[in-house]
This record gives sequence, C-alpha cells and structure tokens, in this order.
Amino acid sequence: MNTTQRKKITTLLKLSFLGLFVLLFSSCNKDNESSHLSIRMTDAPANYDAVLIDLQGVEITGSGGASVLLDANAGIYNLLDFSNGMDTLIASGDLDAGDVSQIRLILGTNSAVIIDSIAYPLSTPSASQSGLKLQVHHTFEPGVSYGILLDFDANQSIVVKGNDEYQLKPVIRTIDVALSGSIRGSISPIGIKATITAESNGTSYSSVCNEKGEFLLIGLPAGVYDITITPDFPLLPITIRGKTVAMGVSTKLDLIVL
Repeated sequence: MNTTQRKKITTLLKLSFLGLFVLLFSSCNKDNESSHLSIRMTDAPANYDAVLIDLQGVEITGSGGASVLLDANAGIYNLLDFSNGMDTLIASGDLDAGDVSQIRLILGTNSAVIIDSIAYPLSTPSASQSGLKLQVHHTFEPGVSYGILLDFDANQSIVVKGNDEYQLKPVIRTIDVALSGSIRGSISPIGIKATITAESNGTSYSSVCNEKGEFLLIGLPAGVYDITITPDFPLLPITIRGKTVAMGVSTKLDLIVL
C-alpha cells in the first residue's frame, strides 16, 4: 500500500467517524429536547355494579395550540376496578418540552353504567362529544419523565335523566401525586353506605366507601383537614377534626365506628 492509498483510507475513516459523531449527537440532542409523559387513571368508588368507559385515545395540547396523540391503551375500562389506591396506565409517549395546557380524552360510543345487573348506555353531552378536555397547565422540562394521575369521580360523573336514561358528565381531577397527600381509613359495620368528605380552607374533596368499608381520598394539597363521614339514614354523621396531610404521605385514620 503506497502513501497515497494510506492517506485516502485515513481520510475515509475520519469522515466515517465524523458522520457517526454527528448522528449520535443529533440523536442525543433530540432525546434531550423531548419529555416523556405517562397518564394513569384512578377512581373514587361509586354505588353502581360497574361504570364502563370506552376510551379510544388521549391527546395533549401545548400552549401554542399544537397537539400530540399519545400511545393510548384503547379499550373499555370499568372505573370501579381502579379505586382505593388502584390505577392503570392509559397512555404514554414523548412530546416536545415546554408548556402543556390541555389533556383531551377521546371516548367511543360504548360507555355504559350497570345497575342491578342491567347495562344502560351512557350518553355524552354535545359539548363533550369532541373529547373530554382537561386543563392542566404544566411545564415539561427536556429530558425528564412526568406522570399525571386522572382521578375520575364515577359517583359524581353520572347524571340520571329519567326513564332509565343516564348521561356521562365526567368529573375528573388531574393529580401530581408527588405534590399531594392522601387520607385513608375504614368504617364499621361493613356494608353501610357512606360518603367521606375532607375539607380544608373552604375546599372539600369527597369519596364513598367500598363494600369492605374502606375509603381513600387522594390528591389532597398539604394542610389540616376536617373529615366528615355521612352514612345513609338513620345513622348520624361523624366528624374528625384537625388531621394533617403532608406531600407524598398517606394519613391513616383509626377505625371509625358508626
């Protein structure tokens, strides 16, 4: 191999390494400019046999108006399977870092509520037929993974229209679990239906106990709460005052005997 050939090979190797470096740099730079988002769904218990939601897609909208469809786990979900601390992943994906203003849940036509083993279709108000729009106002930093928990309150989301007609008017909170706390507890005797409300500084959060008498209030800002348990008549309400909730902590109450 002569000197000229050696120079040509050396030049080709340098160009190859340079091309590989540019490719790797561009790939890393692209990764660093995006954020990863996971969206999970949970529910407060409700006094129905099942609440079935036909989820078809999840869309994220930035403050500039650009929208991104996440990879959604489409299907029909029974909300009551995800109560008292249970949740499920419904969508995830990468998106450009920056401000996010809205989450849109795209629903199909097969949502239903089951009462006494009978399924009733859940109609959707015309304002929600293009999707359930949730205002979030988050700023996502590049190269960071984020998680948002959607608290779907099935008990408040179903409106009885009469003549065995039911309408889905979703009541959903978006929760940053790391920046909130929770209150959990149980009542006795088991089998009593009761509503649990936690109130602090004029703002209240509510749920109902499940068939085991257990309840969980999630997504509570840090603060001091008064908790009221309101059972069905003729039992009287009970209020527990001055319970502290801290970020990232679940405050457990002693057994509440009605």
